[in-house]
Amino acid sequence: MVNQRDNNQSVSENIKDTAGAAFHSIHRGLEATENAAMNAVDATTKAVKNLSDKDNDTRS
Repeated sequence: MVNQRDNNQSVSENIKDTAGAAFHSIHRGLEATENAAMNAVDATTKAVKNLSDKDNDTRS
């Protein structure tokens, strides 16, 4: 009976470890996606500002 309990605990720990690793991978992927999205927002903001500045320069 002790051996069965040890096996069940080992299986439970393996499932927990695997789930933890999966969640960490997903989290890293989400962070990478967030970084890429924010870089795109920053680039768009810069492009709009540059266009706005050029438009203001031609009106002066």
